[in-house]
Amino acid sequence: MAMQGNTSPCIEEVAKDGYDSNKFDDDGHPKRKGTWITASGHILTAVIGSGVLSLAWAIAQLGWIAGPIVLMLFSLITLYTSFLLTDCYRSPDPVHGTRNHTYRNMVKNILGGTQHHYCGLAQYINLIGASIGYTITAATSMVAIQRSNCYHKNGHDAVCTMPNYPYMIMFGIIEIILSQIPDFHELSWLSALAAIMSFGYATIGIGLSIAKVAGGSHARTSLTGVTIGVDVTSSEKLWNTFTALGNIAFAYSFSSVIVEIQDTLKSGKPENQVMKVAASTSVAVTTVFYMLCGMIGYAAFGNDAPGNFLTGFGFYEPFWLIDIGNIFIVVHLVGAYQVYTQPVFLLVENWCKERWPESSFMAKEHHIKIPLVGTYRMNPFRLIWRTLYVILSAVIAILLPFFNSIVGLLGALAFWPLTVYFPTKMYMVQSKVPKFSMRWTGLKLLSVFCLLISIVAAAGSIEGIIKELKVYKPF
Repeated sequence: MAMQGNTSPCIEEVAKDGYDSNKFDDDGHPKRKGTWITASGHILTAVIGSGVLSLAWAIAQLGWIAGPIVLMLFSLITLYTSFLLTDCYRSPDPVHGTRNHTYRNMVKNILGGTQHHYCGLAQYINLIGASIGYTITAATSMVAIQRSNCYHKNGHDAVCTMPNYPYMIMFGIIEIILSQIPDFHELSWLSALAAIMSFGYATIGIGLSIAKVAGGSHARTSLTGVTIGVDVTSSEKLWNTFTALGNIAFAYSFSSVIVEIQDTLKSGKPENQVMKVAASTSVAVTTVFYMLCGMIGYAAFGNDAPGNFLTGFGFYEPFWLIDIGNIFIVVHLVGAYQVYTQPVFLLVENWCKERWPESSFMAKEHHIKIPLVGTYRMNPFRLIWRTLYVILSAVIAILLPFFNSIVGLLGALAFWPLTVYFPTKMYMVQSKVPKFSMRWTGLKLLSVFCLLISIVAAAGSIEGIIKELKVYKPF
């Protein structure tokens, strides 16, 4: 969720006084400067996120055999379909065709019809869901900081339970303030900070897991994961396995931003070839990182692995390091929330401006001078709409604060359409893959297989939400 999307869109500037190849690219945009190294960095920033926190739990549901196999399978599928997307960046020819600047634009130009609307729907469901999931995760980490200090002061057997909804409200207030920043590109500093934090807390989690294993931890593990009749019932084992698939899918979800990342590459070498190098490098690094988090986390916690390995208190000491890890999570999610919600804000605001162009309520901005900050551009509609959105996402998070089930559902909803269906469909159309050929059949089978994975992952996550709702009391 992965934090999925820590990249800011380019500010488009088009040559006005003729085409200058020294300053502008073939589409009139300023010369792009990206390389495979910068593109790899963007992908790593997008993919290494809060999804890593659930991997130890996911491996515990699958075991030593299926766990690494499923992680590797998702890695290979994501890499392969990202290759297909890179070949569609230019259309109708992957080397000399016209650039597609966004994922949705690519779907519109290659598939035509109304398919780009379905692509947009999938993208925005993912973005809206992420804002809810990030609210839950941030509040869980805030509670974990308070509980960590409580356990350190009163002992590991102390009763240190506390509600998380006050922290969701606190997180929402912070996001209401940050949401009033008018333009997406003004958040580049926040995105960079979020990326540093995500690597920080994931590294702390790995380090603590290694220390626990090295310290003689004898956690109970097995080849098949949690044991039926000991840890779970047979039905719980099945549903948890499905939810684990969604958690792993969420961790690998970065397809929705790969087109925008490719659009930053400088001209010269074919962009699709450069992007394939970047994708291979970043997915390889991500897979190693995820294997460490998942496998070492499972070795440390065993079948009792918590849903979130930094907030589930498999670790108690050093409490200050656990606090730092959770602070990193909160800071990361403060930034990630904005990266994911700004496109939603802009979609509604731009539509309203087009629908009511003469409305001063929609378009007029009031300039307010704030000491030590500068001039703030306040628009009444933006203030009300963004505030209501943050409040609504916080209310839903309070009503459904189930980390693993929500993460699994988000992963299931985004994985098939954005990572598999559209990439394979566009590639077959652009490359004119003959019907019923071996490649056509293989791509169709891959799409059907991944659709089935998404369906069972969504079913497992929904079952988990329903089960937890039966015993959950929000206040």
